[in-house]
Amino acid sequence: MALQHKLFVLLTALAFGAANAETIRVAIGTQDTTINCATGGLLIRELKLLEKYLPHDGKYKDVQYDIQWKNFTSGAPLTNEMVAGKLDIGSMADFPGSFNGAAFAKAGKKSLFITVLSGSVQGSGNGIVVPKASPVQSLAELKGKTISVPFASTAHGMLLRAIKAQGWELDKDITVVTQAPEVAGSALQANKIEAHADFVPFAELFPHRGFARKIFDGSQAQAPTLHGSLVDADYARKYPEIVTAFLRAAIEADRIIAAEPEKYSELIAKVTGIEAEVDYLFHGPLGLQTRDFTWKPEFRQAVKTSIETLRLMKRTDNDLDVNEFIDDSYIRAAFKQANLDYDASLKNYKRLPLVAKDASTGKQITDFARLTQVWVANEPLVRHYATAEAAFAAVRKLEKEGKKIRVVYAHDRNSGLKLFAYDAWFVTAKGETSAFLSKASAEAWARQRGGSVQSYAAVLGGGTDARLASK
Repeated sequence: MALQHKLFVLLTALAFGAANAETIRVAIGTQDTTINCATGGLLIRELKLLEKYLPHDGKYKDVQYDIQWKNFTSGAPLTNEMVAGKLDIGSMADFPGSFNGAAFAKAGKKSLFITVLSGSVQGSGNGIVVPKASPVQSLAELKGKTISVPFASTAHGMLLRAIKAQGWELDKDITVVTQAPEVAGSALQANKIEAHADFVPFAELFPHRGFARKIFDGSQAQAPTLHGSLVDADYARKYPEIVTAFLRAAIEADRIIAAEPEKYSELIAKVTGIEAEVDYLFHGPLGLQTRDFTWKPEFRQAVKTSIETLRLMKRTDNDLDVNEFIDDSYIRAAFKQANLDYDASLKNYKRLPLVAKDASTGKQITDFARLTQVWVANEPLVRHYATAEAAFAAVRKLEKEGKKIRVVYAHDRNSGLKLFAYDAWFVTAKGETSAFLSKASAEAWARQRGGSVQSYAAVLGGGTDARLASK
């Protein structure tokens, strides 16, 4: 009887303890379709990585976690919910991230920009597209026309800088109107807009879906860009270990997708509807952007420039101090726990490397200037070729055999920027075929080295280039 009584007391105590255990909310806002945020949201959620790193010792010994995820299509509504106290952590770009800091300050609160997730010190990721049939080949040709863009987005910031670089005056030389990406897609298909500027992944997604052409990349504006994660400062002060755990999960997500980019590009596609070919363009080796968690000077400057641009647009009158707004202490702690060297990563500007052998020769690829990659339907891995000539020969052979090509990637000969080959320009000179983002850069290369400018279809098939024939 005494044993039964002791057991009853023990079970009662355990039940009472469980009923009274502290529950800590971890509410995270994601942007799933903004695919370069995947390591700070989608992958953590889908692979349950946060659960792996949340603390369960010390003051968290008896804690229960209420993990909440909410997806958004842009940063503005995510910021609204963070300021309202409905979310603790959120991921977005430099421009809306700066607006997040300003909105918190206006509400008498504070948010912290705690990490970069992915970005480009060159500025690639943002871009300007035109309808597929448009004769426009460059930003300069849009003078006097209308460009739509999601207002208060990082693409908006890029567009304003690009317009300034042209020496144009807003509302006089160019008209800029607001338009969400989901609306712009339909407008481009119906030829209802002359051009559209957008953030990741739409400047690549719309061309991939066949109804737009990319004519300008953010790298041409030389405006560094990034997407990263922010946290409510009060939450971070109260639960620093949880914030570090979130970043540990992000680092783990980065390691996983780096090891198997094709596999996890397919997962991103399954969740978002953004085709795996587009996801791999960003997340595969030598991708369009670099997944990078460190606060490089260029990224700090991008945030500072965004704050200044917001003030010029009269979207805020707050004078955010970048050095206080950006707090790298949490990501440094996460790096230390993961046995990684933050300072070494801070100095590393290389894109995710490609270690591969040429699919046609079997030799290790060491020169990536003319790297061309082919993803064949029903093949789990992308094929890599050291030259466009070898890749195109393989594509011709594969198509003759009745195999379907999912996508071909090329790299801009000047910048190394990863491109969809079917939307690039090519020049064959002295037996070497090189790819280019813009027609102008291809023409400049051809003038210097000989050869003619061709589209992917023409250089692949050796026929007449419809795009050039119509000019």
